[in-house]
Amino acid sequence: MAADLGGGSTEADGGPVRHIPVLLPEVLEALAPAPGQVILDGTFGAGGYTSAILARGASVIALDRDPTAIAAGRALAEASGGRLTLVHSRFSDLAAHAPAGGLDGVVLDIGVSSMQIDEPERGFSFQKDGPLDMRMSASGVSAADVVNRAKVSDLIRIFGFLGEEKQAGRIARAIEKARAKEPFATTRQLANLIESVNPRKAKDKIHPATRVFQALRIFVNDELGELAQALFAAEKALKPGGRLVVVSFHSLEDRIVKKFFQDRSGKAAGSRHLPEVHDRAATFAPVGSPMVGASEAECAVNPRARSAKLRAGMRTDAPAGTDDLSIFNLPSLAGLEKMGS
Repeated sequence: MAADLGGGSTEADGGPVRHIPVLLPEVLEALAPAPGQVILDGTFGAGGYTSAILARGASVIALDRDPTAIAAGRALAEASGGRLTLVHSRFSDLAAHAPAGGLDGVVLDIGVSSMQIDEPERGFSFQKDGPLDMRMSASGVSAADVVNRAKVSDLIRIFGFLGEEKQAGRIARAIEKARAKEPFATTRQLANLIESVNPRKAKDKIHPATRVFQALRIFVNDELGELAQALFAAEKALKPGGRLVVVSFHSLEDRIVKKFFQDRSGKAAGSRHLPEVHDRAATFAPVGSPMVGASEAECAVNPRARSAKLRAGMRTDAPAGTDDLSIFNLPSLAGLEKMGS
């Protein structure tokens, strides 16, 4: 997967970078795949993690909500000797694809893939003009639907929270004025409008439209909700001793993963002076450091790794907890799902 940049696969120049598995040695160390094990890769993408896991002798069930990723992985599945099963599915449904005895490991690499960014027709990037789409599964509400139909107040919430865009209000009002004359249809059209409202400064490392594109992509694909549900699903699907490894690229995603492991280890997110402790048994024990980032050497070769954060836990034999979304403090962005109908 790639960093959360609407403009491209790198932070500084937006130039395309073909898929390089981020934190691969660290992922393998935390996941510890071995012959005879069954690992679920919930974000197959270009198959970087899956290929490395197969090389360690484990079998892999690989999911992806993008049908093009599944189609592209057929050759790898055929060469795996029956050890790779590809499934077109959201990773929030991963428990439905786990074997009866449970999984030995689950790995999730959160975000949009390099292949999606590099394909203008998918509408994830504004480096090359394309339809304003951004749907990973190629179905449902598109980014164009959101931009053209959402109320200004909703656009402000989406851009402000999901994109952490400080100019959310100005951009949303400019969109409302512009779409009254002509609906937004392409990525470049939206990017140009944003840049006219919030011109790029010489010191800026990213394009002014980057955060808005990120917010739209996260909203269109319900990425935060999907991640939260995937963590609950992994907890149910893993056998005792099984490992959950998550690589995220954005502070909002990492915050969800961190809160999940805090909650499931018996430590809630209280203050550091007075942490809140649950009385229920922990369902996950820590694996390695609480958080692992990419080395300077990896970042030099693969710039998108700069924002990557890895967190991991080992499943205990305690019963799975409840699917309580309140532990994540996610914002309420309901009411926009039927926008494209």
